[in-house]
Amino acid sequence: MDTSSHREVRTLGSTHTLADYVSALDKALTADGPALGCGPVHSTSVRSDISLLVATSGSTGTPKEIAITSSALLASAAASNKFLNASIGQTWSLLLPLTHIAGINVLIRALKLESTPLDLRSHVGTYPHADYTAIVPTQLFNALNQNLDLLKHLQGATAVLVGGASLSPELRAQGIAAGINIISTYGMSETCGGCIYDGVALDGVVFELNDDGRIKISGPVLAEVERENGWFVTNDLGKIVDGKLQVLGRSDDVIISGGENISLSAIESLINAKFPELLVAAFSTPDDKWGQALHVAIASRDEKIKSEVSEVLIQSLGLHAKPKSVLLLDKLPEIGVGKVDRISLAKLVGE
Repeated sequence: MDTSSHREVRTLGSTHTLADYVSALDKALTADGPALGCGPVHSTSVRSDISLLVATSGSTGTPKEIAITSSALLASAAASNKFLNASIGQTWSLLLPLTHIAGINVLIRALKLESTPLDLRSHVGTYPHADYTAIVPTQLFNALNQNLDLLKHLQGATAVLVGGASLSPELRAQGIAAGINIISTYGMSETCGGCIYDGVALDGVVFELNDDGRIKISGPVLAEVERENGWFVTNDLGKIVDGKLQVLGRSDDVIISGGENISLSAIESLINAKFPELLVAAFSTPDDKWGQALHVAIASRDEKIKSEVSEVLIQSLGLHAKPKSVLLLDKLPEIGVGKVDRISLAKLVGE
């Protein structure tokens, strides 16, 4: 096989420092070194124009590797900094793992600003100031409910990007009320991470809806993914209101239980609205009687919450929305960064 048009993939581990990552990433972007493997990648080589290989399981649990060019990564970072009006010398703090595109993006944005990112991934105590940072909703929840040091760090930033998973309106409102300048981001590894901020497309990015309501995206930030007439078609449903995108949930988010359609994201939103202090996840399992059975998992050990959650769902949607079970867990399992692992939750019910 002719490998002259290929380059090696190098994956860094937990023993490598942030400086190691920045150096390897800089060389990958300028083609002076190997492509950087992000997460548990298995490929040992990629096309010569690929700078980053991202391992992702998405929301389905199916592993895949996303190849991204230097031009797409740099376009994403430049567009993000432009949206934020970030200037040379301003700083980004790293609060996300470098096994995901969101963490790598922080490093590239810092490189574009000619500044050194602040590594706060395992930080304890008072946080240093940073102009910008990026987190997932779970971290925002923790900052508002238990981590006062992190809360102060977020309050002191010019802007805080929140993405990686759905940000409920209730949690967003709590964060804003606490003095955090939250910018909700939408995107995935296939789009170099977040490419739509507060419903507005970043520079060069365009979004539309398919006939079935699925969101499709085009622009310089796209990874090497399958496209339909230049568009990357997501599995997410959306609507456009006053020119801004509102993400409604995944197209495979709806289950059918006893002949009734139930949106898992709608279930989660109803519970969040009533109990904003809880982390919740709705999921389903096959059921001989109902076809699919609804379940709810909650990060809590308060037994009385089980009946209260069931009552909220029954009153709001009817008896068909009564969950077959309500699991109380110390922590919700995650897949990727900030995304609840519904497959693992379903397995817990079957145990």
